Amino acid sequence: MTRRHYAIALQQASEESPTLARLAALTRESSERLALLQPLMPPPLRALVRAGPIDGGEWCLLVRGNAAASKLRQMIPAFEAALRTSGREVTRIRLKIQSG
Repeated sequence: MTRRHYAIALQQASEESPTLARLAALTRESSERLALLQPLMPPPLRALVRAGPIDGGEWCLLVRGNAAASKLRQMIPAFEAALRTSGREVTRIRLKIQSG
């Protein structure tokens, strides 16, 4: 393995590394899923939700606050249906509450 002693762009690094390329693809997919679901969310909640990791068919949404998570939990069946309709594989959506 050749060591580089100079900086390279993140995009170039991800193109040259299968692991980074996979991570970049998962990050992009997670962001696209969230963008697809945002129109289904009440406007005040949209700013409280961030795209989280994808692990197989399971996807995690990062939610700021218990109250927002409680409301979103009720919407999970609609979110899953919307994702499946758009052709995205999802078996489960988890919510992870972020504090602060």
